Amino acid sequence: MKNVAFEVAGSTDYPGDDYDLVAFFDCFHDMGNPSGAAKHVLETLKKKNGSWMLVEPFANDKVEDNLNPIGRVFYSASTMICVPSSLNENGPALGAQAGEARIKEIVSSAGFSKFRRATETPFNLVFEAKP
Repeated sequence: MKNVAFEVAGSTDYPGDDYDLVAFFDCFHDMGNPSGAAKHVLETLKKKNGSWMLVEPFANDKVEDNLNPIGRVFYSASTMICVPSSLNENGPALGAQAGEARIKEIVSSAGFSKFRRATETPFNLVFEAKP
């Protein structure tokens, strides 16, 4: 494809500085340095029209609002996979039930001026962040 390239790299050191779109699929909550990843995304997006798409497990901001069959499965997986992955890198251990408010806080602290929930499914939240 002429205008598309795929790169495998770390979240804080992938190459380039003029991306139209950077996409993270079900990984932000697992990272040891989600703040560093967010800052790097901001540095590499086109400043005018670039977008960052984050797809994360569906989670409400309050624990009690996640105590449903899907939320319970996500908490179980998060305990065994997501949290240990982040802690292994001395990260904040956001886990699969981080919620929109916590993700927005990290993304906004990195310098993004726009953050919105673009859409959702019963299993995922899809966010868009812009410089």
